[in-house]
Amino acid sequence: MEKERNHLKYRGERCLNCGHELDKSDKYCPACGQLNSTKKLALDDFFNEFFAGIFAYDSRFRRTIKALLFSPGKISKDYIIGKRMRYANPFRFYLSASIIFFIIWGFINSFEMQPATTDHNSEEIEISQETIDSLDIPSPQVGGREFKLDSLIKSQQAKDRETYQKVYKDWAALDSLSFVESCSNQFNIYSKYYKQTEVLSAQQALDSLNHPQSNFNHWLYKKATDWNILKSNPQIFLNYFINKLPFIIFFYLPVFAFFIWLLYLRRPFNYMEHLIFTFHVQTTFFVLYGLAILIDYIFNTDLGITIATLIFIFYLYKAMRKFYEQSRVKTIVKFMLLNIIFFTLAIIAGVVSIIASFALY
Repeated sequence: MEKERNHLKYRGERCLNCGHELDKSDKYCPACGQLNSTKKLALDDFFNEFFAGIFAYDSRFRRTIKALLFSPGKISKDYIIGKRMRYANPFRFYLSASIIFFIIWGFINSFEMQPATTDHNSEEIEISQETIDSLDIPSPQVGGREFKLDSLIKSQQAKDRETYQKVYKDWAALDSLSFVESCSNQFNIYSKYYKQTEVLSAQQALDSLNHPQSNFNHWLYKKATDWNILKSNPQIFLNYFINKLPFIIFFYLPVFAFFIWLLYLRRPFNYMEHLIFTFHVQTTFFVLYGLAILIDYIFNTDLGITIATLIFIFYLYKAMRKFYEQSRVKTIVKFMLLNIIFFTLAIIAGVVSIIASFALY
């Protein structure tokens, strides 16, 4: 495309982008870098420009992938000492890899997911044996053992069928409670009101319940309706949450990088250099597991994920050894500490993210 568009006969004397004066010998504008061409765009130019952008990125893409997968820690080391033009931007590359990974994950799981079925006449309840044993509900003896499950299920179903009138509190009664107790009671009332009436409009429901038409009450009623809808089809919320995961992880990684900075406080690295290393490692994780998911799907096996896990564990150790240049013993100890920190933070971040996602759903 460039060979045709930068032909001498199409070159102008002024940059069309920034207005900088040009000579006929200037292929590109020295001020803004735009191709010096007055040729009008045609349909083939549009597609050529699109693919030219891909192939222009391709050389950096190849170098980045090669260094990322086969030289653990090298790309981060090169990047922080100034060798940056040869590699893709670590933050942009991370976002691209994470989005592609979750597209693959969603695509594969969309075929494996069985449609949810709901029986409106009965509800299936899972109850642990400890819960059953903790209740003193009379029941018949079967094979010398006392079974209380039927009674407990009936008791729970009766509670679920309880009308909102039985738990209803007027606003004066709710206002006299603490904030947490008031919210809990409101949510229970709104949930049972929705189950009984199937009214989605918060304004209509609050009018019927004689509760104030505040923004908070509207939001709480919506969450109560969402909760009932998602209980019958949790896949809706799961899909919503998964779509947000690339960005949730993107904001989680700087927190994790802070703990790496604390762990390597005596090493000559600043926070941004730890962050670059973190993004490169997480990008490798997405690339490895994206390929593993595809391999498992194509060959109908579980070996791909297992192999990817073993490779990534070894890769992380080698990357830390190369990047931080410490002894094997120190690297192994810090490797174990980082994994403990990572999974602890991941659990906390997961809980917070699920709560925040449901609040914004």
